[in-house]
Amino acid sequence: MKDDSVSIHPTAVVEEPCEIGPGTRVWHYSHLMPGCRLGESCNIGQNVFIASGVVLGRNVKVQNNVSIYEGVVCEDDVLLGPSMVFTNIRTPRSHVPRKGKYERTVVKRGATIGANATVICPRVIGEYAMVGAGAVVTHDVPPYALVVGNPARPIGWVCRCGATLVMDRDMLICNECREQYVLEEGGLYPRGG
Repeated sequence: MKDDSVSIHPTAVVEEPCEIGPGTRVWHYSHLMPGCRLGESCNIGQNVFIASGVVLGRNVKVQNNVSIYEGVVCEDDVLLGPSMVFTNIRTPRSHVPRKGKYERTVVKRGATIGANATVICPRVIGEYAMVGAGAVVTHDVPPYALVVGNPARPIGWVCRCGATLVMDRDMLICNECREQYVLEEGGLYPRGG
């Protein structure tokens, strides 16, 4: 039985069976393959392809022209910018079948991948990390890291709200929401938990 809170544009193709959470919207010309799972309140932009086996958490925003291939998992509150690209095979060849050997990429909670960025599998994009527009991600991205370029390199840290963090004495502070972070050997952590 269809959930009335789910909105699917008439031009979208949704192959059954797939799971679509309450409040999710699927826009023009998008294609959802059987076996994909979308959490509640997701927004799937125009001309998006979601392969079998893909898992999107709650409140995932997928902008226009993104293809999400088998092996990709996006946790809650992830944003995938316009025309960004995932890969799922490191050494693709047309004449060498590798179906079933797809590698896994996990985008952790709250992370953002900017417009036209490319993520080379297998990767983990850490919680609340920010991948800049056009970046080519060839290594895992630490939580809260801001990475840019080709290949993507860390240039700073970002807050959960997305603003760049600034150093203030012995901690990093967000000038927008005032949240504080501690930089330790193991990574960046919100102060007090």
